[in-house]
Amino acid sequence: MLFGLLNNPLLMLFWIVAILLAITVHECMHAWTANYLGDPTAKYMGRISLNPIRHLDPLGTIFLLLVGFGWGKPVQINERNFKNPRLGSAVTSLAGPLSNLGLILLFSVLYKLGFAINDTVQFAYTVIIYVNVILMVFNLLPIPPLDGSKVLYYFLPKSVDLVKLETYGPFLLLGIFFLGGGILFTFIRSVASFVFGILGIPAF
Repeated sequence: MLFGLLNNPLLMLFWIVAILLAITVHECMHAWTANYLGDPTAKYMGRISLNPIRHLDPLGTIFLLLVGFGWGKPVQINERNFKNPRLGSAVTSLAGPLSNLGLILLFSVLYKLGFAINDTVQFAYTVIIYVNVILMVFNLLPIPPLDGSKVLYYFLPKSVDLVKLETYGPFLLLGIFFLGGGILFTFIRSVASFVFGILGIPAF
């Protein structure tokens, strides 16, 4: 991925802008949702912000550049502040991927309505949509500590200890990256192609 970007400076520029936008909105919505549901932890940490610096995770950003999928700095929450801890955690986690879906729909509408006034702008919109699809799909995987695991946890029996699952989650993710990264990347690209097909927008 990185070598392909280096060969196309315009693509690299748009890719970086798209990453900053996608991660910033994603993590900001986690923080905003948690605060709305009664947990101000992320608010006190300055995470309800559209400043990308507050949300970038160095390793997650490197993965986005190198292999095409990654993550932002996790938003800290205190589930005890929610009226319903399991539900509050699930809704807060789901807010991130939903924000990426919102950006996908927004830039698709702008594209369709002709706000992409030339080929360069169309290309920029396409990259933004693509990066948001990647971030949305990857974070919905039910592997701790990704957002999908918190949503899945809501539907699991209360006897299941998510803390223990999260202990092994990072190792599982690393295993996927190094042993099955190609399969995961192919899956995400397939989903992205499917989304672009539904939207009726040519992928780059």
